[in-house]
Amino acid sequence: MCGLICGPKLAACGIVLSTWGVIMLAMLGIFFTTHSALLIEDVPHSSKAFNLTDTPELVYELYNRVGYNCFIASAIYILFGAFSCYQMRLNQRKEYLVH
Repeated sequence: MCGLICGPKLAACGIVLSTWGVIMLAMLGIFFTTHSALLIEDVPHSSKAFNLTDTPELVYELYNRVGYNCFIASAIYILFGAFSCYQMRLNQRKEYLVH
């Protein structure tokens, strides 16, 4: 079968992991772009560039950057999930042709 790279169990595992990755990263992206105060420790900053005299716009810019990165990673997980679904379909077709 042309294009078959992984078996049915690995494809199913890829579907489950990509589903979880999309849900988790989309929620994190939403929370970062809404500037959740609980995620301040996850915003990348150096001690020189981030102190009490910084404007809120700089902090919001860092929040938005991390949020967009989460959305990009979520899109990559969507592509991985589509690939896993394609592999699952190829495995089902192979089983159908064998029997």
